[in-house]
Amino acid sequence: MRMTTRCGRAVLAVAALGLALKALAHPGHGVESGEVGHFATGLLHPLTGLDHLLALLAVGLWSRQQRHGVVLPPSLLVLMALGASMAGVLPAMPALETSIAATVLLLGVLAAFALRVPPALSVAAVGLCGFLHGLAHGQELSGMASGTGFLLASAAIMAVGALPGARVRRVAGAAISAAGAVLLAGLA
Repeated sequence: MRMTTRCGRAVLAVAALGLALKALAHPGHGVESGEVGHFATGLLHPLTGLDHLLALLAVGLWSRQQRHGVVLPPSLLVLMALGASMAGVLPAMPALETSIAATVLLLGVLAAFALRVPPALSVAAVGLCGFLHGLAHGQELSGMASGTGFLLASAAIMAVGALPGARVRRVAGAAISAAGAVLLAGLA
């Protein structure tokens, strides 16, 4: 399968996932109740949280360093959507913010050192990070934002992270891991 076909399918899957997330997380909202505002809120939300922004950039950076990297961004998006949809169902997770900061550190280290990880382990790591971020953002947003906007913005940020060359990816990964350490220290 050609890369463009896989990417096109991934974009369609993310859009469909966003629509499903909206249906599960935002029942009763329609155009008459400000759906455009909900979409804009979802679209902007990933840009306003430093922890989320850095984690998404790190996944984009690291995905370019893996032979199987094309599956990492969609894996994060799917598990992030699952986490967001489970936010109202699962009990509050203790130390969720600390876990989120740890994901920034972990993903930054993976990108900084361009660590090659077996596909199943890398998908599991990125998926767990996505689930935790989704859980946190699902609790924060709680019906105030569109899942479609949130997932589309998240996908775009990961795509931006995949753009730089190898040397820049490693330096950016180091900066993200340092930021993750600072975030963790601030929560201690």
